[in-house]
Amino acid sequence: MTKPKRGSALDKALIVMDAVMTKDRPVSLAYLTEELSLAKPTIHRILRQLEQASLIQRAPQKDRYWIGPRLNALAAKTLGSRNQPLPTRSILERLVEKLGETCNLGILDQHEVVYLERVECNFPLRFELKIGSRVPAHCTAIGKLLLAHLAQDARERVLTASPLKRYTENTIVDRDKFDWELAKIRQQGYSTNDQEYVPGLIAVAVPITDAQNRAIAAVAIHAPTVRLDLKAAISHIPALQAAALQLTAAWELHTAKELGDRTTSVSG
Repeated sequence: MTKPKRGSALDKALIVMDAVMTKDRPVSLAYLTEELSLAKPTIHRILRQLEQASLIQRAPQKDRYWIGPRLNALAAKTLGSRNQPLPTRSILERLVEKLGETCNLGILDQHEVVYLERVECNFPLRFELKIGSRVPAHCTAIGKLLLAHLAQDARERVLTASPLKRYTENTIVDRDKFDWELAKIRQQGYSTNDQEYVPGLIAVAVPITDAQNRAIAAVAIHAPTVRLDLKAAISHIPALQAAALQLTAAWELHTAKELGDRTTSVSG
């Protein structure tokens, strides 16, 4: 395979995507021109091509851009793929061995949680979901946690587009109550699911953050209530947080290397 030339179109497109992904709000062409060492016509052309490929989307504000659906899908596939050097699964395996219950890792994709990795416990009684499965965000521990940490305008877009559907008698469907729940999650630093999606199933989740301390994913434990009650699950938060720190460190190391390689390639 031929190695891309320094400053190739691919390198430049990756630099533009990185700039879009690292902001909490839609970014403008003017911002990208000021921040990047690329000519304005070049950035404009790249934005148009990325938009055509659904890797980014044009926001309602004129000439502003945010992450597109295809890029979200690629990110989920990347983090959940076994074909990479990241030790995601081994970290979860050690966590499950320590806690004795199923643990999983997920990200938010609009109003749903996508499970990127999952390690099942050894008990015959368990709730099984495959990697890549999608579940509603508003009634799951990972989903509520990541919704709570979204920027307010982004969270409002998601919740406005997807009403709070009831799945069990514990599902929070009142918007004011749900907003209060998200505020509590931000304050306490973890989220719970008290039989809100499936009767008899509880879960606790903590955030996995990036270098800017933004919640980009979450790790959770879940179990049937006949074996683990919510109070006992909450007692496992320190172990979940330790695993989250390990995942953050592994991802940051990998990302820093990739960004360093690409920046050197463009400027070299």
